[in-house]
Amino acid sequence: MSRKPFYLFVFLLIAGGIGINAYRHKVDSIPFLPGSVQTTWTVEARVTFNANGPVEASLALPSDPAFTLLSESAASPGYGLSMARSNGDRRAQWTVRDAQGNQELYYTANLVPTGDLALEDEMATTTKRDLVWDEGLDTAAKAVIDQAWELSASNRSFAQQLAKIVANPQQQQNVALLLARYEPAKLLSRLLQSAGVRANIVLALKLEDGRRRQSLRPWVEVMDGGQGYLFDPVTGKEGREDNILLWQRHGHSVLELTGGSNSNVTFSIIKDTRSALATAIDMMSGDGRGMSLYNLPLEEQSLLRGLFLIPIGVLVVVFLRVLIGVKTSGTFMPVLIALAFIQTKLATGLIGFLLIVAFGLVIRSYLSNLNLLLISRISAVVIVVLGIIAGFTLLAFNLGLTEGLTITFFPMIILAWTIERMSILWEEEGPKEVMIQGGGSLLVATITYLAMDNELVRHWAFNFLGIHLIVLALVLVMGQYTGYRLLELRRFRPLAEDK
Repeated sequence: MSRKPFYLFVFLLIAGGIGINAYRHKVDSIPFLPGSVQTTWTVEARVTFNANGPVEASLALPSDPAFTLLSESAASPGYGLSMARSNGDRRAQWTVRDAQGNQELYYTANLVPTGDLALEDEMATTTKRDLVWDEGLDTAAKAVIDQAWELSASNRSFAQQLAKIVANPQQQQNVALLLARYEPAKLLSRLLQSAGVRANIVLALKLEDGRRRQSLRPWVEVMDGGQGYLFDPVTGKEGREDNILLWQRHGHSVLELTGGSNSNVTFSIIKDTRSALATAIDMMSGDGRGMSLYNLPLEEQSLLRGLFLIPIGVLVVVFLRVLIGVKTSGTFMPVLIALAFIQTKLATGLIGFLLIVAFGLVIRSYLSNLNLLLISRISAVVIVVLGIIAGFTLLAFNLGLTEGLTITFFPMIILAWTIERMSILWEEEGPKEVMIQGGGSLLVATITYLAMDNELVRHWAFNFLGIHLIVLALVLVMGQYTGYRLLELRRFRPLAEDK
């Protein structure tokens, strides 16, 4: 029978697992490593003005693909507040029926850098070939445009040349003349628009930790081939650093005020560091994703975190049994014992397991003389195991050994079956086989515990569910192995010595 469908299925499982994990990291921003931290910026906008009667104030809100809005809030006692979107521009709108004197309104945004500095073609860029220049400036503007046009090959390169010229007015008299009438950003934008290039002024905020009373700086955004490019009109450089936040891109005013005068907008900035995982969870919650493990109650999340470790333990057991050849008492009993070790810690768990099984075997040897039915004998062992656990717990408490109290996490039914299997094995195969299988079970349980209790494994098992598809694929592949186990190769040692 062809195994191609099987290998295709395995390939799809691995590819699907890798794809899901990549999506979780790229789109949901879940970090690959536990303990990763994320830089966040808290920006507070302070609006002040003098009011005399009904007031309507509208503040542009940040619009930048390089930052994701984690949360936002506004402090405006006595004002009605609403968040609205107009022509692609999000704005905070405050209204009040009557206000007198000095007024202060606050808007606070918590922003997370995304690293996506690319600008899509969504802004209200304009071209105005028929721009009217002040008398005597049109000739100077045309000379500057012609000079840059000859040295360029595209809208972007044309903007690069113009930005360099505007940033160095001492090199050209025409530029110095134009700058006497226009600010650098306004001049660069008008020159580009006059040449038929889509350009507009955007207002940006430089993010620096601990800065107060900061103002927005004008930049010029130029469109070329559906992509936006930023230019600093003061330095003439293209591009921006990752701490530049575009606050207003769509051509509207930053603050629109009705019923007030002497308005001003200033910004305060604080840099913070927080857990990258917590930040990603908050961002997903803000997106309103209902189907998410993170929306479950904490108790259910804690339960699932433990259950999602079981496939990792199963993978370790399959590897040790199928490829290495370690004998165990019961197929997946070591996985359950390893889960108990996670609660008790390794040393306490090993001592508790050995004591319970040893005392259980003594009691089981007595029960074997009573010729009980299997179901009655197992039930009696379960009750005895419960009594042993309760006795050891009470003894540990009275001796002040608080670690001993955790042996209550051992699965009683599994312990009862382990004692029963070892007792039968003792009677049929002898104590040597009991030691081999019992020791193998403890060895596998210990290795499984070390794999499951790893912080990285815990992080991946719960946050990157695609890892379970990869585990399933590996289990299926190992299930096809029919060769010798590693421990079985020792039988051929005499043949190697004869050569």
